[in-house]
Amino acid sequence: MCVCCMQGMVPYLPELVPHLIQCLCDKKALVRSIACWTLSRYAHWVVSQPPDAHLKPLMTELLKRILDGNKRVQEAACSAFATLEEEACTELVPYLSFILDTLVFAFGKYQHKNLLILYDAIGTLADSVGHHLNQPEYIQKLMPPLIQKWNELKDEDKDLFPLLECLSSVATALQSGFLPYCEPVYQRCVTLVQKTLAQAMMYSQQPDQYEAPDKDFMIVALDLLSGLAEGLGGHVDQLVARSNIMTLLFQCMQDTMPEVRQSSFALLGDLTKACFPHVKPCIAEFMPILGTNLNPEFISVCNNATWAIGEICMQMGVEMQPYVALVLPHLVEIINRPNTPKTLLENTAITIGRLGYVCPQEVAPMLQQFIRPWCTSLRNIRDNEEKDSAFRGICVMIGVNPGGVVQDFIFFCDAVASWVNPKDDLRDMFYKILHGFKDQVGEENWQQFSEQFPPILKDRLSACYGV
Repeated sequence: MCVCCMQGMVPYLPELVPHLIQCLCDKKALVRSIACWTLSRYAHWVVSQPPDAHLKPLMTELLKRILDGNKRVQEAACSAFATLEEEACTELVPYLSFILDTLVFAFGKYQHKNLLILYDAIGTLADSVGHHLNQPEYIQKLMPPLIQKWNELKDEDKDLFPLLECLSSVATALQSGFLPYCEPVYQRCVTLVQKTLAQAMMYSQQPDQYEAPDKDFMIVALDLLSGLAEGLGGHVDQLVARSNIMTLLFQCMQDTMPEVRQSSFALLGDLTKACFPHVKPCIAEFMPILGTNLNPEFISVCNNATWAIGEICMQMGVEMQPYVALVLPHLVEIINRPNTPKTLLENTAITIGRLGYVCPQEVAPMLQQFIRPWCTSLRNIRDNEEKDSAFRGICVMIGVNPGGVVQDFIFFCDAVASWVNPKDDLRDMFYKILHGFKDQVGEENWQQFSEQFPPILKDRLSACYGV
């Protein structure tokens, strides 16, 4: 629904929503299913109100409809509930036990088509409540039916796709809570990747003898491996050590299908964070492939390759030097391209910052070529670890090549002011650069320069850094 229509409806919603919730109990199945859909369109408004007003009654009735006797109503209720989950996020935590009871009961009730929607509702719940799901009581309810389905499905069954996607969200949310289930899940994912690669190889050699594989099996398996690496962190180390995943990943990263490469680079980034000692021996082979994939024609592939390079920088440190020339020119080109999507710009800026943090002598000479778009890309993102490491990089590079920032210093000031709460040592770095610049140009020139600042920026820099 467009924003202007929604605004026009708001005055009527306090009366309309309770009426629609009543319609969920109508004796006609068609009314019940259309009421589910209509209410999902107003989920954002429902969540913005006090929970007892509408969220609780809506959730209670939708959960009843998930167990409706009519399949169309089940489908509509499950989809509507997934939408509500996305909007409500952690507001659902107090009701998790009740929600899980219903969703698990639906497992025994649902037929094939609606099971797929149920997986989506469970995956969305895990994404929405995150680590709050990691409670023994919830794990006991949720995991047995999921694992039962997992064991029933054969490797060739396409119903594995939504189940793998669902388990990926669950593994990420449960973190260490997923440990008891991780080994068989991990092994099967590796097997799915291996089988698909083998079938692709046979098909390429003898296309008349063999069928082309469905690479979606490999893509969802790689995504679930990413979920395991992200959720289990260091616990994934043993699983990686006992498998040939790095060899398989090397092949997947060179696949002709962009979606396979996209998922491969995501997994590479997650394994880099979780168990870098297993990744490090492969870096010399992997980096040229990453460099080749810094091609914004394939946005998602490029985005994940860029992110993975940034994660590798943070682990490699100064040993990243031999690879700077492979990736930096591509990154600088991407950050200067017009119409580059926001997420790719942010990831590119973070990776340039991280590359400069570990190899300032190699990256700083190019500062002038990227400093302006770098600052504008990162001024709008929230304080976090990635932003922290990127800004440390830019500060170190300014120390090496202060001339590279002079022409665009106002953009640097603006980017610094975007920080709400930098760590003390990072705040000191900002302080030194700002005061160093002010001392360099002299009080009078600084006054003229700061006259260009919007009032908010001027006040902020004055309050936080005394300039």
